[in-house]
Amino acid sequence: MAQVEILMPKLGESVMEATITKWNKKVGDSIAMDETIIEIATDKVDSEVPSTAQGVLVKCLYEEGAVVKIGDAFAIIETDADAATNTPTEVTAAKAPEKTEVIAEAQKIEQEIASFSTPEITSNGDRFYSPLVKSIAKEEGISQAELDSIQGTGKDGRVTKDDIKAYIKNGRSAQSAPAMPKAETAKPAATTPAAPVEVKTIQGPAVSVNAGDEIIEMDRMRKLIADHMVMSKHVSPHVTSFVEADVTNIVMWRDKVKDAFFKMTGEKLTYTPIIMEAVVRAIKDFPGINASVDGTKIILRKNINLGMATALPSGNLIVPVIKNSDSMNLVGLTKSVNDLANRARNNKLTPDEIAGGTFTVTNVGTFGNVMGTPIINQPQVAILAVGAIRKRPAVIETEFGDVIAIRHMMFLSLSYDHRVVDGSLGGSFIRRVADYLEQFDPNRTF
Repeated sequence: MAQVEILMPKLGESVMEATITKWNKKVGDSIAMDETIIEIATDKVDSEVPSTAQGVLVKCLYEEGAVVKIGDAFAIIETDADAATNTPTEVTAAKAPEKTEVIAEAQKIEQEIASFSTPEITSNGDRFYSPLVKSIAKEEGISQAELDSIQGTGKDGRVTKDDIKAYIKNGRSAQSAPAMPKAETAKPAATTPAAPVEVKTIQGPAVSVNAGDEIIEMDRMRKLIADHMVMSKHVSPHVTSFVEADVTNIVMWRDKVKDAFFKMTGEKLTYTPIIMEAVVRAIKDFPGINASVDGTKIILRKNINLGMATALPSGNLIVPVIKNSDSMNLVGLTKSVNDLANRARNNKLTPDEIAGGTFTVTNVGTFGNVMGTPIINQPQVAILAVGAIRKRPAVIETEFGDVIAIRHMMFLSLSYDHRVVDGSLGGSFIRRVADYLEQFDPNRTF
């Protein structure tokens, strides 16, 4: 019999740990290869972890709710195979020297840093410092000048252990200021330490609870969404621009071809991929929208990875990403949109499928809203909201003059990061998206 460690697998490019939300097996249960052993949650998505071995679960190394780092073992399975070289004991023994070496190297580096950061304390002709006083000064980062300025109470004005501890306790420079260089002619600075800068944390107001009120604890995903939205508003100065688009040609074309489209591809044709197609074309015209900000640097993204905000049955929101959207035709976009939306609602997305987005589209029209002011999905610099398509009387130009007709109209709203996207770029981009929608060819093929 051999024992095999089951390791937490790599879950995505930026995912370093996962929380065990549920054990699907208990000690003593038989487990087949690729059978789900635990359910996990990360800061990106929930998923299942299959077993990489067949046998009997003999030990659960973590309880539900515990956080496990990627690559760490979380369970031990006993198999029928002969003893392998990667049993828990041998693995631990093999790793121990490496870990010891790393710790020793880290301690050595810390000692070197400490020796560079605090110059060696020395006694001079005027004052003598005991080894204990020197040691305390080094630990607390007290410089030679500071130590020379402390009033000693020992014999011949010697600084004692109690003197230096009192100096530290009273705020160090509150007792005395460091000695000024002899060449300095200016008056010594005041010995009172400068008041520390107070950083205030913005907190919500206190909320009273009245009789009959119901208190609902946020679930994990809602907490993550809340933190992400607050962070985005704090990081990016948001500006929102609006345009109205006449999408009559799109509505008529979809009504005409949707049945044939389904027969040919097996996919339902919605408005979302058609809008995504127009967004991709507009991003190619204005690549500054497909960007991120890193301090004072603007990162223009080479790939166009469109995120699509998707409402979940729980009421929460998730944003799966269509990677390399610019390489897809309408059929490819439709397949990706439908697949990601369906798996998002069934909690089947992988971490990589909600990472790496460069621009996001959210459809507020799904809920009957005509427009919205979406919050930017960091670290992107813009997000497009699509409103509901409504029939309205509109003025259209014809060769015989202006006429009023019933048209299918839709509002588009673009929120963008005003640090790097000005009104010219933001307004031009959203207008270009509307132009592509209005110029849609009603006689096109799939």
